[in-house]
Amino acid sequence: MPQTFIERPTYMRQLMAWRDKSDVIKVITGIRRCGKSTIFYLYQMELQMKYGVQDNQIQQINFEDANFSDLLDWKKLHDHILAKAVPEKMNYIFLDEIQNVEHFEKAINSLRLRDNIDIYITGSNSKMLSGELATMLSGRYITIHMQPLSFEEYVSAYNVHQVGMWTARTREELLNPRRYNLASMFQDYLHNSGFPYTVQLLKFAASGTPADAPIASEQVRQFLSSLLDTIVLKDIVERKNIKDVSRLKKVISFMFDNIGRETSLLGIKKSLESDYGIKIDSVTIDSYVDSLLDTFVMYRADRYDIKGKQLLKTNSKYYVADIGLRYMLLGHEGDAGHILENIVYLELIRRGYQVYVGKIGANEVDFVAKKNDTKEYYQVSQQIENAETRERELRSLDSIDDHNPKFLITMDRPFVEEYKGIKIINAFDWLLPQE
Repeated sequence: MPQTFIERPTYMRQLMAWRDKSDVIKVITGIRRCGKSTIFYLYQMELQMKYGVQDNQIQQINFEDANFSDLLDWKKLHDHILAKAVPEKMNYIFLDEIQNVEHFEKAINSLRLRDNIDIYITGSNSKMLSGELATMLSGRYITIHMQPLSFEEYVSAYNVHQVGMWTARTREELLNPRRYNLASMFQDYLHNSGFPYTVQLLKFAASGTPADAPIASEQVRQFLSSLLDTIVLKDIVERKNIKDVSRLKKVISFMFDNIGRETSLLGIKKSLESDYGIKIDSVTIDSYVDSLLDTFVMYRADRYDIKGKQLLKTNSKYYVADIGLRYMLLGHEGDAGHILENIVYLELIRRGYQVYVGKIGANEVDFVAKKNDTKEYYQVSQQIENAETRERELRSLDSIDDHNPKFLITMDRPFVEEYKGIKIINAFDWLLPQE
């Protein structure tokens, strides 16, 4: 299958912002197979085409490649990079799966002292947690956190703006084929995942015969299943030295099934005991949940008291890194409202916000999004055609008496409305740039 590269402009901009700042190590993190190695390739192409960087100024080493097995000693790696470096020019060093080099931090910390060496690394999440990196790299690094494809990136990969990709089934769809196309694409995105490799599988099948489609769908399922197994066995079980993998998998299933709901360790414990007869203590559950966060399989949104302006310590909400991964594991779609909420949460994180679950009196606001000195409030609802639902969602936002921007994101509004300063926006218009 020929490899195609999907543009990742969000991450490219971040890399470019740190270009040539050789005193800071750039660390790319994120869930397995989200495109960390590929972004290296795209960035190198950008350096060469836009900035005239020559081949000999770029060193790319993947430590899972046996051809580089002689560089698994940190001193040999260090000397190899210096020997190949071009004097008087900036050298761009890309080190993939760096955790395979024992004491790699010694090589990195030494190379960082050179003004003409700009270092970029990725590594297994099981071996390179942020707290450990801070110790190993003396704080001289920044992290660029990658996710699977956003819906915008997914759409761009398929060029879905072409009218007629699907056959419209209603008069409304005939009148607005683009929005129907996006709705269909959104369901594909939720089912098939945003992992770049699944897009490659499906695009390759689309260029073949109709018989290739079900084969590709099964390949997507197999890929996602293998990916989750790899994360569980290599990044969690191996690191935590877990003996009973079945209990861990039950915790993962529970967390996947309860995205967007307030979750406590006690609630997980009671559910496992009542539903499966599994006896498990809260300390073990806490360790398992932390592992899901460490490996970027899930994210946690803590609760925030909007009026008191302080974090609350109980009943956080959790969101999965990719809905397709969830669909593969559970075999069902689940609550559409919580799925849309999950997508909005990930997009806010992708846009650089710190995201919390808001509480104001008896009301809840789905998200309080903070970035620098700005703050925004978000409610997410699959539909607000029902008057009671609309009133409830607007009431939570309207109860906030400050003047920060407020948004209600929904799937059933084809245009932007405003109510008492609250912007009501269709999810596609919010997720995608305006035409």
